[in-house]
Amino acid sequence: MLINVVSVRVGNILEWNNGLWRVMKTQHVTPGKGVACMQLEMRNIETGTKTNKRFNSTEKVDRIVLSQRDMQYLYADGQDFHFMDMETYDQITLSAEMLENVLPYMLPESMVTVEFHEERPLNIKLPQSVDLTVVECDATIKGQTATGSYKPGKLETGASIMVPPYLESGTKVRVNTETGEFMERA
Repeated sequence: MLINVVSVRVGNILEWNNGLWRVMKTQHVTPGKGVACMQLEMRNIETGTKTNKRFNSTEKVDRIVLSQRDMQYLYADGQDFHFMDMETYDQITLSAEMLENVLPYMLPESMVTVEFHEERPLNIKLPQSVDLTVVECDATIKGQTATGSYKPGKLETGASIMVPPYLESGTKVRVNTETGEFMERA
């Protein structure tokens, strides 16, 4: 399916240069002079190699249409992660490389969408936001306001996040899974 390159999002699978590539980062660049472009950081699904490619903003790219199945994340076994299809109870195992963008927001028994291309799992999608517990953060400093200052915190998954100064350890927060930013208390 050909789409305009400015419509590409993180997690999309593109067919480019005789291979399947997962989009890791996107950046729309508008220089002072010249034509606007999209810079994509992509990883080849077959070889694991990364590349940065600039596309003219008027170019079209071939996005692979993937079938989706709702699955439950069961457990991790070293570098392998196990998922179960909720309709057929079939289980699949995915590598840590494939999950690097979603691992900081995934707990056992959480529901995810696994995208398949010709019965081969290629991508994991999480909900827009997830609720996680802050297990570690600095103490609140008296007189500190919530205007623009944030302090580092650690989530129950081990991921680091910047939280408002009034939050304490043990607080459940809602986290945006695309940006990794604090949204609100849960």
